[in-house]
Amino acid sequence: MTEKEKMINGKPYRASEEELFSERQHAKEMLFDFNSLRPTELDNRNEIIRNLFGKVGGSFFIEPPFRCDYGYNISIGENFYANYNCTILDCAKVTIGDNVLFAPNVSLFTAGHPIHFEPRNAGIEYAFPINIGNNVWIGGGVIINPNVTIGDNVVIGSGSVVTKNIPSNSIGVGNPCKVIREITNNDKQYYFKNLKI
Repeated sequence: MTEKEKMINGKPYRASEEELFSERQHAKEMLFDFNSLRPTELDNRNEIIRNLFGKVGGSFFIEPPFRCDYGYNISIGENFYANYNCTILDCAKVTIGDNVLFAPNVSLFTAGHPIHFEPRNAGIEYAFPINIGNNVWIGGGVIINPNVTIGDNVVIGSGSVVTKNIPSNSIGVGNPCKVIREITNNDKQYYFKNLKI
């Protein structure tokens, strides 16, 4: 099994291997171009993302700067929006549903390192997938760790660190992120706290 196959399959692997290093360099070259384009060059920016990501919906908007490791492990649905400074370490699959919003400084980390220093110093890494459902809003500065699934219709509060799955139709906040309540039909009439639409 190659190091890339190990990475994709959740096995311990070495990211310094030549194939993976070359693929990361390729993604960096593409993202250099993406992040350097003028704001009016939307078509060129979107074409870079279409060529970099594994799957994209028909409508998406990613504000530069954006960073990822490989790109080909990222799938985004329809109407995806990522605000400034999004980072996705996509050593494992990252699947994002339809109508998902990322506030600034959102980070998705599929990659990790062993707790003990000896295997870590030997260059061992691991990666587990991240799955985000439909109609999700991820607040500013949120970090999502490996092996996490966020259900449909979820809101994650700013600054949260998501280490465990978050069920559909809920609001999660904190470090570590915890569900504080369910989202109900009553929430339709408010746009902020108790302010009515």
